[in-house]
Amino acid sequence: MSLRIICTEAHYFEAEWAKASVPTLARIAPYITDLGSRTEDNPDAYKDNRPHLQGAKCAIELGSASIESRIEKMDANGIDTQVLSIAQPIQEMPVNEAVDLSRRINDRFAEIAQKYPRRFAGFFTLPWQNTSAAVQEAERAVARLGLNATQLLGRAGEHTMIDDPQFDSILAKLEELDAPIYLHPGPPLREVQQSYYSGFNKDVTARFSLHGYGWHNESGIQMIRLILSGTLDRYPKLKIISGHWGEMVPFFLNRMDDMMPMEVTGLRRTISQTYRDQVYVTPSGMFYTPNVLFCKEVMGIGKLLFSMDYPYITMTGARTWLENLPVSDEDRGAFAHLNAEKLLKLP
Repeated sequence: MSLRIICTEAHYFEAEWAKASVPTLARIAPYITDLGSRTEDNPDAYKDNRPHLQGAKCAIELGSASIESRIEKMDANGIDTQVLSIAQPIQEMPVNEAVDLSRRINDRFAEIAQKYPRRFAGFFTLPWQNTSAAVQEAERAVARLGLNATQLLGRAGEHTMIDDPQFDSILAKLEELDAPIYLHPGPPLREVQQSYYSGFNKDVTARFSLHGYGWHNESGIQMIRLILSGTLDRYPKLKIISGHWGEMVPFFLNRMDDMMPMEVTGLRRTISQTYRDQVYVTPSGMFYTPNVLFCKEVMGIGKLLFSMDYPYITMTGARTWLENLPVSDEDRGAFAHLNAEKLLKLP
């Protein structure tokens, strides 16, 4: 039987969504337009059958292409299912726009999933800046639209992370609904970006600030704050998904346990135990075999989900890599599709 492959990170957007986010992106990450200013990424230049970064213009075209065109590319690369998500920081847009746009995005994802139930699912979007509207939308997305998890792209607020008490009502609702949160990276705070990641040519600065390192560190910190704040102790059934092999966090779990033991944190569990209990990690197209073996050893195969980060990363070589991983067929199936089916309640 052919191995089913479910990609739990695949971005899709329509022209109006992208247009609505332009002022917000210009404010929080004006350097984003410098991506590719020195060298435009060209995956076709590589002949190594592995994923590569897509040029910004091409990625935008692919991300907004028709669903039928996307299915053709999935078929060409042996990908069975994608869980669609946005690529815009909705929670940092003006509040009224965010509430309306979240509803329209969720309606569209539900429409696609209902039309192609074996090919697509969707992460619903929430307007975190309006907690009461977010709670209502989470309820609607799960109960009426059949979308079983949400994605947060970046911080929950412009200067606040997800552990801030103002978001407790949203987290409580997501726990009640058994709806996991996919913590996707977003641009670091502007003052952090300028201090930590600038000073190079424009292209290097933009990449270093974002997908080269900066926003992975940002997302990893947001994940650690969920633990240290006691948020995951308060919501022990809340599940978190973290891409890019956990945004570096799994590789520091032992260090954090040693440096911040329970006697210091006051938590009910060690940092590493909390992480293993409630967090799932995905590769996001980072197909480096030592990483999957390390995360399997630290977290167990049941906490690993497959993902691609399409269209920013090509789907090249995904099936070949999965089929040749040095793991048992049982573990391969769990990683490729079974864990996602269970966690996200997929058909």
